[in-house]
Amino acid sequence: MKFNKKTILSLLIIFILIGSILITILPLLLDNKTSEIVVFETNRGIIEVELYRDKAPLTVENFIKYVKEGHYNNTVFHRVISTFVIQGGGFTPNGTEKDTHAPIKLETNVGLSNKAGTIAMARTSSPNSATSQFFINLMDNSDSLDYRNAQNPGYAVFGKVVKGMDIVNLIGKTKTGTKNIYLPQYNITIPYDDWPIENELIIKAYLK
Repeated sequence: MKFNKKTILSLLIIFILIGSILITILPLLLDNKTSEIVVFETNRGIIEVELYRDKAPLTVENFIKYVKEGHYNNTVFHRVISTFVIQGGGFTPNGTEKDTHAPIKLETNVGLSNKAGTIAMARTSSPNSATSQFFINLMDNSDSLDYRNAQNPGYAVFGKVVKGMDIVNLIGKTKTGTKNIYLPQYNITIPYDDWPIENELIIKAYLK
């Protein structure tokens, strides 16, 4: 079968078009992972966090559950240390501690580190005690917060700020003081240090 020049040119153009389309869509076909982004609307501006479900599935699922339930809406960043972290997810502006689900298993030593801009779960001295509270690292805290060994299990990183790190840093510069907080479950009032003098409010949080 013989082809004239016009036919050959047409076929060549078609092959080029097919090739360019494949180059565009092939990476999408090979990578079926979709990014999970949580948006925090704060009184300072928007913060967007990408979650690392592949590395910390239990932690991400727990966090998303609280987001979908509206747990973080109308809460505050209640602990701010300018050379360390901003922490939130546990208290309303008047200092009321929110109810939580059962604590989750600690997911550290999974290849994630407490670098500047990463988000991690707050917990007590017990490794498997994280519930809803989280913190965003203002600087590289890997030396003090990463997994070292069974005696120093670290804090579970599960994502990173991808938009609004300027907002995070702005919150990190807020003036703080001591606030007396009543804990009804223990029937005690305790002082909380590093509490912002003016509310650093999470208006709402949602999946993008």
